[in-house]
Amino acid sequence: MKLKYWIERLGGFLSYYILEMGEMVLLTLRLHRWMFKKPFDGKLILQQMVYIGVESVPVAVTTALFTGMVLALQSGYTLETKIKGVSQFIGSVVSLSMVRELGPVLTGMVIAGRMGSAVAAEIGTMQVTEQIDALYTLAANPIKYLAVPRFLAFTFMLPLLTIFADLIGWLGGLFVSSLKFTSALTYIDSTRTSLETGDILGGLIKAMFFGAIIAIVACRQGFATTNGAEGVGKATTNAVVFAFMLILISDYALTAILTALHV
Repeated sequence: MKLKYWIERLGGFLSYYILEMGEMVLLTLRLHRWMFKKPFDGKLILQQMVYIGVESVPVAVTTALFTGMVLALQSGYTLETKIKGVSQFIGSVVSLSMVRELGPVLTGMVIAGRMGSAVAAEIGTMQVTEQIDALYTLAANPIKYLAVPRFLAFTFMLPLLTIFADLIGWLGGLFVSSLKFTSALTYIDSTRTSLETGDILGGLIKAMFFGAIIAIVACRQGFATTNGAEGVGKATTNAVVFAFMLILISDYALTAILTALHV
């Protein structure tokens, strides 16, 4: 009986996630279908860019600052104690780690937790209070009116937030490195000799994909909300969990692709 129970649980778990992935693919196709249809509401898109991007700058910058500082501290102690005389490479470690991985991934997770949940709750509340149905009666398509502006805002603003995060994280590493391990000039020279344009471009490509993932997951969970306030809470939680999982999974896939393309 126990084996049957766990097999049923596993089957239910897999079928649920496969169904959700299928629904997100369908939503992506609908998004791209409505994205290029007129009229274009530039004001609504700009509002979402401010709401999702500009208002998230403090939390993204704070996360990046202390990530860069911790990274410099840990790598500095490791290089000092394990491999003598190579602390001059702290700048390379911090800059490459921030630009290639930590900048886009951590920024994506912070924005997923802050704004992905907010978008899912907002659309979910509209769904359970029948405001989505009201849009249909007004001949306004919810995908065009609600999902497209948020999708564009997430996709364009996450790379910009990642640029801020990379810079602030690098400055945090510079502060710790020059304070405890090596000179600021050595740190800057190490960064300049190791960091290439392809590293920065690869991180921004990842950030763009992560933004699209967050938007699709949040909108899907919002549109699928049922059961009133309880359903809104569940949709919010699912949006964050799904976004985190897909960011990490897609990070591996994108890293493999970009490495193969030498980006």
